[in-house]
Amino acid sequence: MNFLTKMLAAVLALSVPAPLAAQERGAVRHDFDATQLQGGARILVFRPRIRVGEQSTGGMFEPRADWTELARDNLGTAIDDYQARFGASLIDAPEAFGDEARLVDDYITLFSVVSESIVNYQFFVGNRLETKKANNREDIFDWSLGSGVGELPGAAQADYALFINVEDHYGSTGRKVLQVFAALGGVSVTSGRHAGFAALVDLHTGNILWVNADLQMGGDVREIDGAQRRVEQLFEDFPLLPNDAVAAE
Repeated sequence: MNFLTKMLAAVLALSVPAPLAAQERGAVRHDFDATQLQGGARILVFRPRIRVGEQSTGGMFEPRADWTELARDNLGTAIDDYQARFGASLIDAPEAFGDEARLVDDYITLFSVVSESIVNYQFFVGNRLETKKANNREDIFDWSLGSGVGELPGAAQADYALFINVEDHYGSTGRKVLQVFAALGGVSVTSGRHAGFAALVDLHTGNILWVNADLQMGGDVREIDGAQRRVEQLFEDFPLLPNDAVAAE
């Protein structure tokens, strides 16, 4: 078996018809009135979960501490700049320790899982959960993290929470070579994953009121400009108007 044959065999074994070619997508809960955000709503901003690494030839995620540190710095600055436009409406969640820190981590993990489900089962028409088919037919967006979010630190002093997750897998050289050979064989193999999830959550009910969730966002988060672009995409169509926009009305 020559090299090309081996590579194509690997491609066929690894190719999975996952809906990774998603465009940036967002949704608003069907019964949410965004005007209630204006005029003093307090939104708790939890520290984003950020993971950056390399995608191996076989598609496995291999974390890179140096890239993750760069992304945290760049995205942190970009989010701070964005947050400043909203004044006192967006407030940092308090630093959590012990059991409270574990609770925050659990909810950020839950948010990640729910966001992936929204992408897979709400945004892609071909994938429908049995329990969500009626909602999909009636264009109802009804997803929740559960009312337990009200127990998060700082929740008693706020109305809403903002969750943000970012995970970037940059294709390795081997993965890119595989992608080229796959294309020659007429098989689609993706190289890289650049997922970004942002959501506004009601702290009284746990309902997701607004979400922006995409598995292929733009902007290289390892660079300052790229991180700024990513944050702009994460908050595209965010339902709260910034202070300068309110003043201009």
